[in-house]
Amino acid sequence: MNAQLGGFYPVIATRDVAAAHRFYAGHFGFEATFEADWYVSLHRPDAPQYELALLDHAHPTLPEGHRDPIRGGLLLNFEVGDVDAEHRRLVRQAGLPELLSLRTEEFGQRHFIVAAPDGVLIDVITPVPATGEYAEQYAPGHAPHA
Repeated sequence: MNAQLGGFYPVIATRDVAAAHRFYAGHFGFEATFEADWYVSLHRPDAPQYELALLDHAHPTLPEGHRDPIRGGLLLNFEVGDVDAEHRRLVRQAGLPELLSLRTEEFGQRHFIVAAPDGVLIDVITPVPATGEYAEQYAPGHAPHA
């Protein structure tokens, strides 16, 4: 079935909903649209189509056998207009742990990665033109550009 999609957002099963909420609100400008001690729904006021939810990993809304908190293995990409400015703000000023240093990749990204609660990785990216063999691997109209 190909139902029309009305929304799409990740839900992170977390050990500490409040700490995760503070992280995404404080560093990435998300605001709560629903807030309980076990679940917080977040969005960006300047771009409400960008949503993220946080769920207590032990909540009974999750099926039995699937109530483990996330322990890494999740990478969230945040595309921004000026990755160098975000690097200064998040790493140098806010002191977030930098797991991958700021770099420009041939596949079309200038980016760095910081750590979020629960081992989630935040990849902060500014698209740049792809070079070499990567430039030819993009579908028509989808290549990154500056």
